[in-house]
Amino acid sequence: MRKIQAVIRSMRLRTLPLSLAGVLLGILLAVADFQVRWEVALLILLTTVCLQILSNLSNELGDVLHGTDTAERIGPRYGLNGGGLSIREMKGLIALFILLCVASGLAMIRISFGTFFSLEAICLMMLGLAAISGAMKYTLGRHPYGYQGLGDLFVFLFFGLVAVLGAYFVAAHTIDSWILLLPAAGIGFLSVGVLNVNNIRDMKTDAATRTTVALRLGPRGARIYQTLLVAAGWICLLAYCLLRIFDPWHYLFVLTLPLFLLHLRGVWTREDRALDPMLPLLVLSTFLLSLLMGLGFIVFLL
Repeated sequence: MRKIQAVIRSMRLRTLPLSLAGVLLGILLAVADFQVRWEVALLILLTTVCLQILSNLSNELGDVLHGTDTAERIGPRYGLNGGGLSIREMKGLIALFILLCVASGLAMIRISFGTFFSLEAICLMMLGLAAISGAMKYTLGRHPYGYQGLGDLFVFLFFGLVAVLGAYFVAAHTIDSWILLLPAAGIGFLSVGVLNVNNIRDMKTDAATRTTVALRLGPRGARIYQTLLVAAGWICLLAYCLLRIFDPWHYLFVLTLPLFLLHLRGVWTREDRALDPMLPLLVLSTFLLSLLMGLGFIVFLL
């Protein structure tokens, strides 16, 4: 029982709403524009969950191997750094989720496109391999990009652009307008905000082992950066709505604005461990925003 609890802690299930936010918005926008098969949408979500858990497991192993997770760690303790799992067991879990990512991703491509040999299918398989590699190399390997201040770029690309545009393309088989870059970038900026809050919280312990954007900017600069990320996300999302045919339902997601303001207030008034609640607040706020925005475009059609 303790082993199962340790595995669940290492999966970091509270991060799943953030990884699902982008693909959910992409799917819902595709549903608003085209006819989407439910089984394809389900496989997109399943593949995303597998990739996120793979990333979480790999990040924990990398942090332990590089000595980042120590007794002085401010953030929560998981299965490996909490002593519930061995390094060998963690590697086994990582191997399992690599297989699950591959199986789910291939099933998604096959059911959506009917083949593995079209140009679209081949490109998606290559993108899937890049996603698996990126999920693992954030803290694993000799030169993990998460330790070199490149994590923000990875999160923006994969949680924003790839998540929204990729889900839309798999569901609809096309990307019919450049303005879809706006919601993709919007979710990307908000997702980077989640990483940045985590890095602000862990600045004291991260300084000895890694470089992050938060460390480069300093406490005040990192908080200004956080404010700009949230503002940029909202500007992109509002700009997308303004460029579409006007309907009040398109702005349904504006109901979540107080949650983001509450988050920013907490970022500016809290430090160290007290910042931890600001992480799930931003994660759940971003997920709710994506859900309401997507539903707003679907309700418009009813």
